[in-house]
Amino acid sequence: MLTKGNTAPMFYRILSRFPPNITFSFAYGSGVKQQLGQDAVQKKRNMIDLIFTVDNAHRWHASNLERNPEDYSGLKHLGSNFVAKYQESFGAKVFFNTLIPIPEEDVMIKYGVVCTKDLLDDLTSWSNLYLAGRLHKPVEIIRPASGSKIQNAIDTNLRAAVHAALLLLPEKFTEFELYRAITNLSYAGDFRMIFGENKDKVNNIVRPQLENFRNLYSTTLNHLDNVLILPAKNSDNSICIQDHSEKTILYHLNQLPKWPIRRIVNKQTKGRYRQDTEDILTSVSKSSNYREIVGQCLRAIVWQSSVKQSIKNIPSAGATKSVRYSWAKALKTFNM
Repeated sequence: MLTKGNTAPMFYRILSRFPPNITFSFAYGSGVKQQLGQDAVQKKRNMIDLIFTVDNAHRWHASNLERNPEDYSGLKHLGSNFVAKYQESFGAKVFFNTLIPIPEEDVMIKYGVVCTKDLLDDLTSWSNLYLAGRLHKPVEIIRPASGSKIQNAIDTNLRAAVHAALLLLPEKFTEFELYRAITNLSYAGDFRMIFGENKDKVNNIVRPQLENFRNLYSTTLNHLDNVLILPAKNSDNSICIQDHSEKTILYHLNQLPKWPIRRIVNKQTKGRYRQDTEDILTSVSKSSNYREIVGQCLRAIVWQSSVKQSIKNIPSAGATKSVRYSWAKALKTFNM
């Protein structure tokens, strides 16, 4: 998960611009990790995406409004208490400030603020599959988790991603297809993929980062040797073989986080009557279309959170920045 490079000192300098009570922070996206078809110059031009995890949103925004009032849209005039409530009330529980110039580093950043409790909830239950999805991929850790709860939740999230991906994959697949399936968990269903995003985005993320994905998932995959056969020599063309018995499918279903399981149960019962969850999952494991059932439920979570968070981001960015950001995304997609 932790990768260090020449950019690390820059991230530390950027972090020093903000209030210090950040419990966990990471950078992600095309401004941080190389994507296929992107040279070093293009990477540098891309905005750097940051996530700041804080224990108390009201206190943090109050301090940040004193330090960096120009980062905020007109919502700042409603005060830090409103900003904190706006962050925590709906969407993926993240408040973004976007298109923030850092002239001394010659970069532009976007940063999202999330409460520790909300990050933990998404990582362990996939309530939104929003930040959980971003942490399915290699990221740059800027400030390591201050306690074991966040790191344990990150590990839980990675394990769940593998179980979900295996449910969606056939009996035989390549290593590249495994990491592509994992990455696609938080893109399939995202309404932004309909427009404004490169349709090859998932492939472009995975292909140049195979080694980083291997490092990120090696521990989890090694613990699945009873249901998954990995090639002795890692290669994106090497064939992986998984057990497709009903018992193993049920095992993977039971390892899914709370919200995907709830959606599977509701979908199968149509919400009309109560039935034991284990009975429903057993029935799904015997079904020939279990992949479709799981895929639909995961896409529904992503669709809902991506729509709500995108609407939420308009007031937090402000009208002018929202237009600029959307236009920049469209141009980037067109030019790739």
